[in-house]
Amino acid sequence: MQFYAGIDIGSTTGKAALIDENNIICATHIIAATERPEKSAQICFSELLRKAGIDVGEIAHTIGTGYGRVLIPFANDNISEITCHARGAKFLCPTIRTVIDIGGQDCKVISVKEDGRVRTFAMNDKCAAGTGRFMDSQARALGVGIEEFSSLAASATAPARISSQCSVFAESEIIALVNCGTNASDIVAGIHSAIASRLISLLRRIPVAPDITVTGGCAKNDGLLAALQKASGLTIAKLKCDPQMVGAIGAAVLAKERAELKRQKAEQNAAPLPPRSEATDCSNA
Repeated sequence: MQFYAGIDIGSTTGKAALIDENNIICATHIIAATERPEKSAQICFSELLRKAGIDVGEIAHTIGTGYGRVLIPFANDNISEITCHARGAKFLCPTIRTVIDIGGQDCKVISVKEDGRVRTFAMNDKCAAGTGRFMDSQARALGVGIEEFSSLAASATAPARISSQCSVFAESEIIALVNCGTNASDIVAGIHSAIASRLISLLRRIPVAPDITVTGGCAKNDGLLAALQKASGLTIAKLKCDPQMVGAIGAAVLAKERAELKRQKAEQNAAPLPPRSEATDCSNA
């Protein structure tokens, strides 16, 4: 049995996934990112192998993705996280045609073809608005854990209006709301609405088709997904796995495809040439 690995090294976390010859996900692992991408990749990969109970010699191909993809020394190839999220979402749910990826420092919307390839995409990589870092900074301003956001939003009665798309200015707005006695639940609901608005502006830049899903760590926040569905009128399909692992899973799927293509080419090159037929002399015909 051979295995195929995907390593997704992002700005805040490192993720790794392993699939086998039968396209079964054998193991996944996630860690907080270290100060060096190559260190994050090695730690995550080692834990992945330990979980799966295999050694590195059983890995036929490894693909790196994410911001640190070019710094993974043991990867055979590297592919952009846009391609990997599209392929990973399609692998997990064949009907997916639109992916909203909310990462630590950017967010992307991806239109996916029927075969899992990227049709087109739009991304916000110039500021932190709508990203995981945006939510982290607002959580610090509120003095609550990011894991509390979903439950807090569920109890909101009058969601606050967060007008600024800038992370720094939005934090100032939140501090002012706290000082005015606004409930934390209403502020969190307002933060979710502000992020949903930002994502909708990206969605308008690509052809959107169902099914639609959200990937990345922020996809674990049911309050944000509810706000996005309400603001956009779209139905969000939830994947049957940790949405933060989608990029790594997509990289593993692509690793298997690359390995199979390489094997096919090697077999073609090794195949004996057909015998040459004797030339017919037609000079006297």
